[in-house]
Amino acid sequence: FFQKTLAAVKSWFTLFGWSKGQNPISIPHSLRRDVNIVQLTVTQEKNFRRKLDKDKGFYEMLLHLNGQPIPGIAACQSLSPDPVERMFQLHWQHCELLSFLKSQGAYLSHVMPEFLLSPEDYELWTEVNTGLRRGNMRSSDKLSGRSIFILESRAFETMSKRAWTDVLLQIYKVFVLPRISSLVVPDPLSLESLQNLPGIKTEPLCSNIYSRYERTILIWLNKLYEKNRKIVWKDSQRGGIPPMRWILNFDQDLLDGLVLAAQMAAYCPYLIPTHFIKMYTNPRTHEQFLHNSLILVKALHAINLHIDIKV
Repeated sequence: FFQKTLAAVKSWFTLFGWSKGQNPISIPHSLRRDVNIVQLTVTQEKNFRRKLDKDKGFYEMLLHLNGQPIPGIAACQSLSPDPVERMFQLHWQHCELLSFLKSQGAYLSHVMPEFLLSPEDYELWTEVNTGLRRGNMRSSDKLSGRSIFILESRAFETMSKRAWTDVLLQIYKVFVLPRISSLVVPDPLSLESLQNLPGIKTEPLCSNIYSRYERTILIWLNKLYEKNRKIVWKDSQRGGIPPMRWILNFDQDLLDGLVLAAQMAAYCPYLIPTHFIKMYTNPRTHEQFLHNSLILVKALHAINLHIDIKV
C-alpha cells in the first residue's frame, strides 16, 4: 500500500507540482538533493549560496502551489560553511516548514524535522545531540525537552522516505484540495433519481477521516455515478445496468472501475460505445476486475490523459 501511495505522490508532483512543466522527482533523494550539492561545493568563504535550478527547487514548488512563500524561508539562502552550523540551520528550516504546514491544517505531528535532513546531516545531528561530537558545542545547539530517536542508516532512509511522502501528501491536502469548489448546480433531470441517495455531509467536524474537500469529491462521485449508470450501461451485455451504490471511500468503492468510468462518460460520452459498454457491471472475479481496469486505462490513453497508470 505504501509503495502504491509513493508512486501516486511521485507521479502527481512530477506532472503538476511545478510552474513550468514537468519535473521528475524521487522521494526522498531529489527533495534533499540541493542540500547534498551544498555539501559538495563548500568553499573557504564565510558564506555561500545554494545554486538551484530556477523554478525547480522544493520551495519554488511550494510557492507555486501555495501562492506565497513560507515566512522566513527564501528559495535561495545563505548557509554557513561549517557543517554543524549548516545542519542546525537546515534543521531550523525544516522546523519552520512543518510548523507552517501544521498551521494550514496539515497533520504532521509524527514527522520530526531531523527525518527531512540528508543522511550526512542526520548523522551530524545525532552526534551533536548525544554528546559524541567535539565538546565545545554550545549548549543552545542541543535540543531539549523531547526524546531523540537514533536510527541506523537503513532505518533512517526508510523513515526519511515516509516523512517526505507524508509532507507531500499534506501539502496536496492543504494547498490543492481546497481549490475544489463546493458549488453544485442541481440538474432537474437527475433530482428524482438522487432523492433516495444517502447524503454525505461536508461540515468540517463530521468526519475524522476525510476533509471537507475530500467529502465534496465523494458527493460529486455519488451524484455523477447515479446520474450516468443507466445511461452508460443501458445496452450492456455484461451484466446489465449496475445497481445504485453509496460511495464512501476512495479505495474499495472504486476498485471495479465503474464509478470512474461513469465520471469519464459524463465529460467524454463518445467513450461509452467504444470502451465502457464492454465493462462488467457486476464484477465478481479478479479477472473481471482486471478487465474493467484495463478498459479504464485504455480510455484514459484514448483521450491523451498522460498519467503514468499501471494496472
